[in-house]
Amino acid sequence: MRVLLVGAGGVGTAITRIAARRPFYDLMVVADHDPARAEAAVAAVGDDRFRAERVDAGDEAAVAALLARHGCDVLVNATDPRFVMPLFRAAGTAGADYLDMAMSLSRPHPERPYEECGVKLGDEQFALAAEWERAGTLALVGMGVEPGLSDVFARYAADELFDEIEEIGVRDGANLTVDGYDFAPSFSIWTTIEECLNPPVVYERGRGWFTTAPFSEPEVFDFPAGIGPVECVNVEHEEVLLVPRWVDARRVTFKYGLGREFIETLKTLHLLGLDRTDPVAVPGADGPVSVSPRDVVAASLPDPATLGGRMRGKTCAGTWVRGTRDGRPREVYLHHVVDNEWSMAEYGCQAVVWQTALNPVVALELLATGAWSGSGVLGPEAFPARPFLDLLTEYGSPWGLREQ
Repeated sequence: MRVLLVGAGGVGTAITRIAARRPFYDLMVVADHDPARAEAAVAAVGDDRFRAERVDAGDEAAVAALLARHGCDVLVNATDPRFVMPLFRAAGTAGADYLDMAMSLSRPHPERPYEECGVKLGDEQFALAAEWERAGTLALVGMGVEPGLSDVFARYAADELFDEIEEIGVRDGANLTVDGYDFAPSFSIWTTIEECLNPPVVYERGRGWFTTAPFSEPEVFDFPAGIGPVECVNVEHEEVLLVPRWVDARRVTFKYGLGREFIETLKTLHLLGLDRTDPVAVPGADGPVSVSPRDVVAASLPDPATLGGRMRGKTCAGTWVRGTRDGRPREVYLHHVVDNEWSMAEYGCQAVVWQTALNPVVALELLATGAWSGSGVLGPEAFPARPFLDLLTEYGSPWGLREQ
């Protein structure tokens, strides 16, 4: 297998450090718009299977040419969601497989944003599924931790733990703190704003997908490994758009443990219009400069990838499932916990980006060995869960199951 990894930020760098310990590929080209970042990621692993390149993720022709020049079989997208479609199309043009950790962006319904879906997450990609299937190539979408591992958990629950499923609810929480900062998100603030301020999507059998107001249906969920109770709220997320395509459940939700202070900060950003992506004119020394308010917010905060040494605590990703088995009610929480102290000591990566990066590497290995195979645009639920979970444990990062 020959891989083109686009994006050498926190997650991309973590992918290189995890992949460097595995033998399943021959080449991994690490490409970024900033060549220094790509070169640093490659230099850190000290492995001659890695090469650094410069590429603009928004330049489809340049990405397709890079895939062809290195004879890459698969493109791994480790950029933010704005670049999903150009990279997706570039892989299709080059005849390469494609893997991402998020999906094409949504657009709220113009008149009823908190009742009806407009353009849903992934709609642009699924609209091209037939083309990918005819070409015999695979786009594995939403293959991070959430979405990704959480979807694998949903498939595992359906295959091995339940006869009928009433509800699948992804629940994400952490007790991470960052020394020296009052506000320092542990993941991309650009992506966090996109997820948290867009109308959340809920799925119900018979009704399909619909939306609610941001931060709706608060609940307190008790997370394992000493994290404890965290208030979780509805957030727009890919799992709700992916799980019902392959797993039969009456209801599917995603709730994120944001915390009251974080929610109020996001609401303030929205109130001030600082969550907007459309450029505004800002006075500059040489005249007006056009900038996106959200990009300004992101540039004003510390890079999450650099915060690992200041972070304390654990992060938990997981899937809560309620249904019946052998005629009896059952409720479980399948989960994966990463301690920041461990991920920093073992890989030099903070817990949230390392946990996100782990899963696409596991998926690549399953594709390389043939344990997973397919064509078209598919989510993690389209593949058997057991090989993934077994390999995850082999990587030294086991998962857990808690009966509720």
